[in-house]
Amino acid sequence: MTRIITDLHEVSDRYAALFVDLWGCVHDGVRALPDAVTALQAYRRAGGTVILVTNAPRARDAVARQLDGFGVPTDAWDSIATSGDSARAAMFRGVVGQKLWFIGQSHDESFFEPLQIIEDPVDVTRVPLEEADGIVCAGPFDPHADPAEMRPQFLYAKQKGLKLLCANPDLVVDRGETREWCAGALAQLYTEMGGESLYFGKPHPPIYDLARRRLSALGRDVESHRILAIGDGVQTDIKGAMGEDIDSLFITGGLAAKETKTSHQPEENALTDYLEREMSSPTYAIGFLR
Repeated sequence: MTRIITDLHEVSDRYAALFVDLWGCVHDGVRALPDAVTALQAYRRAGGTVILVTNAPRARDAVARQLDGFGVPTDAWDSIATSGDSARAAMFRGVVGQKLWFIGQSHDESFFEPLQIIEDPVDVTRVPLEEADGIVCAGPFDPHADPAEMRPQFLYAKQKGLKLLCANPDLVVDRGETREWCAGALAQLYTEMGGESLYFGKPHPPIYDLARRRLSALGRDVESHRILAIGDGVQTDIKGAMGEDIDSLFITGGLAAKETKTSHQPEENALTDYLEREMSSPTYAIGFLR
């Protein structure tokens, strides 16, 4: 049974580390969420470690710069694990080939920058779809367009037997008040059409392995029962936590605000109905991180 709490402090002393989602929890895609920042700062002052675990299809340095632009201070977190870094490592190991068709926007092109942690990386080059032996998807060309617009290209790619590397398994995000499609929606479509998609962000294991390595690099080897995952996506953050056998705190005022009838806190019956439909069982729930 999911327990509704009113603030992080109620349960935080049980955990030595937090794996915290960003979009919808710490910022809204435009600016920092002040209560969330305050809660994380207080947790760190009490001795806890905060690893930001995000499905952003970019390197952690790029995410850190973005956080600074949103007004998230550096004393609210210790390190960052991104699906972009996890997926980039796989790309430079050649898991989808060397001649790659890239789906994404200009700000995602840093995905192809060298990654120093890979020994003997393969030489990858960006090519048109007709010349490709694999696909890298960091997100839609147009985040407001229906993913179905990609069907012609995906039919061609499937017939060629191309694998698609998905750098962000999220289906949607809310940028302020506007909902946008993510790479996960395209990967889902490609899979439904019979193509093969490879995932490296939440809820899949590689990004949690990376998050644990980030902890270890800080000199913190934390057992699973002492880690709390925090996020607003039941099919990413909460599903991933359940798969890793770690506790979770569901932020109901993010992607599922309407379904859980969240203004300040979720309406209990609406939350229960939503979680039953999603076949999800977070340890705790709260309206917003605070």
